[in-house]
Amino acid sequence: MAYTLVSADGPQSVPALLHRNAKQFADAPAYREKEFGIWQSWTWAQTRDEVEALALGFLELGAAEGDFIAIIGRNRPYLYWAMMAAEMVGVVPVPLYQDANAEEMAYVLDHCGARFVVAGDQEQVDKVLEVQDQLTQFERIIYLDPRGLRKYDHAKLDQYTAVQDMGRKARDKHIAELEARQAKLTYDSTGVMLYTSGTTGKPKGVVLSNRNIIETAKSSSAFDKLRQTDDILAYLPMAWVGDFIFSVGQAMWTGFCTNCPESADTMHVDLREIGPTYYFAPPRVFETQLTSVMIRMEDASRMKKWLFDKFMAVARRVGPDILDGKPVGFMDKLKYGLGEVMIYGPLKNTLGLSRVRVGYTAGEAIGPEIFDFYRSLGINLKQLYGQTEATVFITAQPDGEVRSDTVGVTCPGVELKIAENGEVFYRSPGVFVEYYKNPESTADTKDADGWVATGDAGFIEEGSGHLRIIDRAKDVGKMADGNLFAPKYVENKLKFFPNILEAVVFGNGRTECTAFINIDLTAVGNWAERNNIGYASYQELARHPQVMGQIQSHVEEVNASIAEDEMLSGCQVHRFVVLHKELDADDGELTRTRKVRRKVIGEKFEDIINALYDGSPSVSTVTEVTYEDGRKGSISATLEVRDAKVFADTRKMAAE
Repeated sequence: MAYTLVSADGPQSVPALLHRNAKQFADAPAYREKEFGIWQSWTWAQTRDEVEALALGFLELGAAEGDFIAIIGRNRPYLYWAMMAAEMVGVVPVPLYQDANAEEMAYVLDHCGARFVVAGDQEQVDKVLEVQDQLTQFERIIYLDPRGLRKYDHAKLDQYTAVQDMGRKARDKHIAELEARQAKLTYDSTGVMLYTSGTTGKPKGVVLSNRNIIETAKSSSAFDKLRQTDDILAYLPMAWVGDFIFSVGQAMWTGFCTNCPESADTMHVDLREIGPTYYFAPPRVFETQLTSVMIRMEDASRMKKWLFDKFMAVARRVGPDILDGKPVGFMDKLKYGLGEVMIYGPLKNTLGLSRVRVGYTAGEAIGPEIFDFYRSLGINLKQLYGQTEATVFITAQPDGEVRSDTVGVTCPGVELKIAENGEVFYRSPGVFVEYYKNPESTADTKDADGWVATGDAGFIEEGSGHLRIIDRAKDVGKMADGNLFAPKYVENKLKFFPNILEAVVFGNGRTECTAFINIDLTAVGNWAERNNIGYASYQELARHPQVMGQIQSHVEEVNASIAEDEMLSGCQVHRFVVLHKELDADDGELTRTRKVRRKVIGEKFEDIINALYDGSPSVSTVTEVTYEDGRKGSISATLEVRDAKVFADTRKMAAE
């Protein structure tokens, strides 16, 4: 090409990285996708051609510099290409959560003023068309999957491949303009805009520059020695910053291959087939996988169950030390090696994690027991701490310094400080540019010196330099007696049990802690089936006396564990209810990234919370719910309120 995309300091934009990779790794796989049960593959050279054709098509449709293009759908190479093509023509890509409802999408589409929408399938097209009258700048939808759309009015619809064909035919007409626009891209050009999950209010548009993306990708890839030959599985929401930095930022920087599963239903099968070497999952995914393992073991023969328990005891004792290269006795090594052949190896293969060289979890705290389980198998699972405004990386755990109770040390180029109230602040090359159309929130979050308030409370350990996060700063409080209240700490311990899907703990300003519990329908349903217990609904199973008894034993086991922590022993759960419905993002109780909306839950279930604290043995309640087709309804239930055994602080007793 006649223009320069790469400065003396290296590539200055995501499109520049794409062009570099198309030359440097021309025939290496860049993207794979499983469709109709068959893996399709594109090299870096082919990817560059696909992206360029789409970019030329955008120009033919009239995309102007500074426009916004929304991308909605499941993880597919074509939608990642749409983000790259958008930036190629000087347009800002804005990925949206595919499971958001039409009204949630309407807010984001109108807020950013998207002229174009690239939609994955009919479902996403329908959502946009439903709210198009609320959108002031919307013009066209470019759809990928044509199924179900043949009889639609195509006045505002174009098929993805048709836009690419349009671009190829108009290449001579637009290539000079495309080259000129790419040449304008700098480190300070906007690379993407990602919306926050909106835990406490309306989502905010986080503007990230090429500098944020490339510098973060470069330093984090070096931190974990990522390679061009690595493989990742892209299955998390494209609108989430974690997926963006792994599947776009780091993939572009290192040149490794991004693999897209066929669907959410086939994700675990596809995970096994790909066998990623670099893997990321939020705690919920690891919790679900562990639940699946425990369910299978309950169904296993007595001999298999005995072998599993025997070798897992060895793994928990010496597995992490072996993984970290620490000295372990000969007999323990021998036992662990035998366990690798008989238990750990087959289990990792079943989970699809046999080849994982670097694994991460983040998004929220993971239960220590869950974390230790995976590391005991020899999986190099680590924790990182980050947020959208940081382009993910704030702290991460180096190899050999992995612990369940910290989130690691500062990533390269990151500075940390702790405010007097315990809130964590950071600054780095990854710090976001601004909140779009929201200078007030930008100023509240990022000061003039570039320090960003995380909203999380924590402290830096002396000596190790590791950061420990206690909880969200707004959620951390005090019990009536002055003891620390940190609900997430307790909730994560409760969610370790396969029977518990979600937990919400209350207690700020109160004399004692209480909790809402959601059962895991898969795990508890499997138990009911094995024990010939019939049930007609989630609600009926949740209030079964034996289920209530199991949950009570879990709560009391957690209380016994918490009693050993001098700082948090006051957070033991005194009373609890098993809710009659699962907490749901469609009902506003969770964000799209499945973070608990405590304020919404507190207001919506105020009658149940009152019953937890007034000594009532039960409470009757009516709750509004949203069905899958968008209709509203309500469910009524009478919930049993149970007392749980609490324990004295053993450390305080010993000291006395």
